Amino acid sequence: MNRTLHFASFAWRSELGLHRDGNEDSGLVSQNLIAVADGMGGYAGGEVASRTAIKTLADLLPVLSNPELDPQSRDDIFRTSIAEIDTAIRKIADEKPELDGMGTTLTSFMLFDNQLNLLHVGDSRAYRIRGKTITRLSHDHTVVQELIDQGRITQDEASDHPQRSFLTQALMGKSNVDAPLLSFPAEVGDIYLLCSDGLTVVVDEGKIAAALQEDLQAAVNSLVDLTCKKDAPDNVTVIAVRVGDTPGAVATTLIGAAQ
Repeated sequence: MNRTLHFASFAWRSELGLHRDGNEDSGLVSQNLIAVADGMGGYAGGEVASRTAIKTLADLLPVLSNPELDPQSRDDIFRTSIAEIDTAIRKIADEKPELDGMGTTLTSFMLFDNQLNLLHVGDSRAYRIRGKTITRLSHDHTVVQELIDQGRITQDEASDHPQRSFLTQALMGKSNVDAPLLSFPAEVGDIYLLCSDGLTVVVDEGKIAAALQEDLQAAVNSLVDLTCKKDAPDNVTVIAVRVGDTPGAVATTLIGAAQ
């Protein structure tokens, strides 16, 4: 008989960074779902876009967590939340033209019935740490990632490429995003991490994996502190969860710009 798995422990932190006037990152932590959104756009547009993404997702939690909902319906609702977020961003931009052009990434994990689902748009990343092995489960929607995929530049060359932050997909209210829902079998002891690119532009995957051998909150703190030691050029948000047999006690929490 299969054990029912849950997010058993949680850790998170969101910081401004050393060169930003406001935090355009937003995050969501809940019993079965976590998410990070990294906003962009002038006149506080990034904050509004990322907050809209996270709050739209949070509004769906009562439906998603309904134990009577069948798995296929739950997956469909989770996947189509992308369209709801995009529509919500468009509505705000129509009402406030000065926010037109704002947008956000969204990367989210949902765990139900021992199946971990990943919904991803943009370059906020999703990782699994199983034992001492780190695996990136998301694929950056960036110009640089396309160049890497085409073999035109190497991973090392990407780190200081002038177009490294140019997104090829983001939620901007343009109804042009089609994000597939990816599924992975979860195992007891797995650690899943979401982060904005404020972490990954300055901290490599080896250091992320090494940090996450520690206590979960200590690991998240050390990763954020490490970005500061490396001049923290951007906002940084990190959320980590560990999978276990018993659900962890956590209240639904909005972080960063979504607070």
